[in-house]
Amino acid sequence: MIDGHKVVGVLGGMGPDATVELMQRVIAATPAQDDADHIHLLVDNNPKVPSRIKALLEGGAAEPGPVLAGMAQRLAQSGADFLVIPCNTAHYYHATVQEAVDIPVWHLIGMSMRFLRVEHPQVKRVGLLASSAVQKIDLFEPFFKLAGLVGVYPPADTQAVVMQLIRAVKAGSVSAELIADYNERVAQMAQQDQVDAYLLGCSELSVLRTQHTQTLPVIDSLQVLVDKIVAETA
Repeated sequence: MIDGHKVVGVLGGMGPDATVELMQRVIAATPAQDDADHIHLLVDNNPKVPSRIKALLEGGAAEPGPVLAGMAQRLAQSGADFLVIPCNTAHYYHATVQEAVDIPVWHLIGMSMRFLRVEHPQVKRVGLLASSAVQKIDLFEPFFKLAGLVGVYPPADTQAVVMQLIRAVKAGSVSAELIADYNERVAQMAQQDQVDAYLLGCSELSVLRTQHTQTLPVIDSLQVLVDKIVAETA
């Protein structure tokens, strides 16, 4: 703690927009009357972390794990009481990060599953909207199983559009046409009775949360993290 207040360390930059989105949401959700009422965030907004998607899908690329561990150590040394990673795919390296520090590293995916179980107990089949890397490495599967849920991935043509949208957010080149195509394809998963809720398992998709038009519940993992941060520290 610093001056009696908990300090949140943020391993950010994956991507930068998602990190800024987290910070803006934390500020907006904090019951504050003045500057001093807001939450102390130590943010390493590091876009130079090697690509998680490239490392996991293609192999042979630079390893993100050691870079994330170093970021965690610097944040801990600077006074963070716990760490958060506003990137779902980066949680493949969660154990590496946790082993590098003596403070808790929150697990975003586990938190999202607990939220689903408590807030949406009727949900059984969850459409996972995330990078293709998480499917290859079965990142979400143990958590779906623990929660008694079935994770459903989009069909290949829809997943291609999901990835196109994720990359467009990172590049700052999102178009109305791309979002419309994405929403139409994702909605088909519900129309075919494949899912009864969606989980935004990529923080780039969270950046576009107001532009998702699905009629079924859309659980935003980034918002789950924001609410937990505020509840813990405000």
